[in-house]
Amino acid sequence: MLLAIDAGNTNIVFAVFDENQNKVGSWRIHTNSARTAHEYMALLLPLMECDGVADDKITDVIISSVVPAANAALNSLCSKVFGAEAVFVNSDLLQKKIQINLDVPSQAGADRLVNAVAVSKHYQTPAVVVDFGTATNFDVVGADNSYEGGVISPGINLSIDALYKAAAKLPMVDVARPEKTIGKNTVEAMQSGIYWGYIGLIEGMLKRIEAELGVKPYVIATGGLAPLFADGTGVIDIIDQDLTLKGLLEIYRARDL
Repeated sequence: MLLAIDAGNTNIVFAVFDENQNKVGSWRIHTNSARTAHEYMALLLPLMECDGVADDKITDVIISSVVPAANAALNSLCSKVFGAEAVFVNSDLLQKKIQINLDVPSQAGADRLVNAVAVSKHYQTPAVVVDFGTATNFDVVGADNSYEGGVISPGINLSIDALYKAAAKLPMVDVARPEKTIGKNTVEAMQSGIYWGYIGLIEGMLKRIEAELGVKPYVIATGGLAPLFADGTGVIDIIDQDLTLKGLLEIYRARDL
């Protein structure tokens, strides 16, 4: 079986695919670049056991990481626990699956390119991926399935944290959809600014991207907050929480081509 690992700045997702390339389990662990291989083992193995996924059935591992400091521990986890040599997504692997039309292709985050690979396989193009992660990313896949670049905006939780830390009288608030735009108290006003402000960002950015492309793109949302924000606008066509995992699977298939 294949273990796919998506190491992001907020969470690391571990997912296992069987011989028929069906996902049989996935688990999310908070990212901490100081964790050791033994700590990952202590967290991951009980989760796998709880879902009936045998660790001794893992034969291959592929990793997409935007956290270089975590790579050594993840690599050690794979070799010590699963007896597998991890394949890290790099520009050579990516260019077997997608054309990268950037000034410096190596500067793009692996997760953004892996998402583009998944889009080129599973969805119509041109397309835009709106990824609600540590950053809110807009990634453009061209009509010829090439990666055309995109937009990086501050993430939602990052923005809330910045407000809380920078303004002495502003409290920490949860992300929620307010019934009205005009808040009648501080919490409502902050929630409105975060929620409807990001809806405005999403709609405005997609409108500008469409104008530059000259055609309406298909819009895929991913990330933990995707359902909440997709509910507030009509510009998102579909939510796919497994987009990055699907991309990793496609890259793994092409590794020896």
